[in-house]
Amino acid sequence: MSQSIQITDSAQDYLAELLEKQNVEGIAVRIFITQPGTPYAETCLAYSRPGEEEPSDEKLALDKITVFLDKNSLPFLDDAVVDFNADRMGGQLTIKAPNAKMPKVNADSPLEDRVNYVLYSEINPGLAAHGGEIKLMHLTDDSVAVLAFGGGCQGCAAVDLTLKEGVEKTLLERIPELAGIRDITDHTDTSQAYYR
Repeated sequence: MSQSIQITDSAQDYLAELLEKQNVEGIAVRIFITQPGTPYAETCLAYSRPGEEEPSDEKLALDKITVFLDKNSLPFLDDAVVDFNADRMGGQLTIKAPNAKMPKVNADSPLEDRVNYVLYSEINPGLAAHGGEIKLMHLTDDSVAVLAFGGGCQGCAAVDLTLKEGVEKTLLERIPELAGIRDITDHTDTSQAYYR
């Protein structure tokens, strides 16, 4: 369990109070970053009713509240601090996430983090205009990144050529150890059939 994010006691008290007002049994807080690793990164905090969290979320069971952290946002939430500063006007909840726009990814970071970083910082922002998004599903033992082309990319006839070539070129330039990429919907490769 990575305790990368700090939620101060005052913030927990404040959030616990807000959650109580929602009057929903088991309601929690979910923290995620939109467009992580880009200059447009925004750290968001939302109510999460039971069942609204993602299965891959990391759960933080704090003394007063339960917090779900979005898995893709975790590297970007490193050193983040959620705080509540009381003042005469009632106070203000602040979220400082110094790594939201640029995570600490370097040559020693796990291959998966580096692939995600290139996807989120270089590739997805360009696809967002077309409603597309690429996610890393997993890395094979022989360092092939298996990607899911989502949104506007899916089912588009051009996805094979333009997108895959461009994505592969970018990823291999940035991450030489990567052996290549494969689309999760690519069923032509039977050598990895045990994944299905």
